[in-house]
Amino acid sequence: MCVGKTSPVAHQPATSHTILRSRIAFYARRETLSEIFKDAKAAPISLSESLDTSPTELVRVAKEFGFEGIVAKRKDSFYESGKRPGAWVKYKVNRGQEFVIGGYTPGNPFDALIVGYYEGDRLLYAAKVRNGFVPQLRRDVATKFKGLEIDACPFANLLERKRTQWALTKEEMENCVWLKPKLVAQIEFTEWTPDNHLRHSKFVGFRSAKGRFT
Repeated sequence: MCVGKTSPVAHQPATSHTILRSRIAFYARRETLSEIFKDAKAAPISLSESLDTSPTELVRVAKEFGFEGIVAKRKDSFYESGKRPGAWVKYKVNRGQEFVIGGYTPGNPFDALIVGYYEGDRLLYAAKVRNGFVPQLRRDVATKFKGLEIDACPFANLLERKRTQWALTKEEMENCVWLKPKLVAQIEFTEWTPDNHLRHSKFVGFRSAKGRFT
C-alpha cells in the first residue's frame, strides 16, 4: 500500500501492514479499515463502497454509470499475494450497440468485419471486429455476404488521415471486400476512442435490416 504524507493511514503503518499481509478474512479487514477511515475526509486514498446485491443489479448499475467493470470478492476470502484462487473475480462490463456491416477483411473465410454507424446519410467507419467468433460462426456469418459485394467503399470517412491501431490502413483497404450496408451486427466494446473508434470490440449477434438471425 502506498501512503501519502497526509493520509490517515500514515500514522498506523503496523496496522495497514497487518491488514494486508495477515490471513484476515475480507469482511474483517473491511471492518478494520472502516475504523481507520471513518474520520477521514479528502484523503489521497479512501475506502471503496461494498455493495451486497444481485449480480444482475450490479451489472445494470455498472452499465448505467459507464463503469469499466466490477470486482467481486467472497466475504470469507483471504488476501493471497501473487495468487489467483478464484475468490476474487474481475468482471468487465462492456457497452453494446448495433453497427452496420460495410465490408470485411479476407481470411478463413474472413478475418474481421468492417463496421460503422450512420451520421445523417453518411456511413462512418468505427471498427475492425475480430473477436467473438468461433469457426462455425464465422462460416455462418460469411454466408450472409453472398450477393452483397460491391466495388466501392461505403464508408464516407475512409481513408482516414490519422493512423492509429484502430484505424483501417491503406494497405488493409486494398484487400477489403466491400458490402452493401444491409446487414446489422450487435457489437460489444469497452469504450469509444477520441477518434470515434471502438476499443476492444466483440461480435455478439447478427441480424439483417428487417429481422434477427440466430
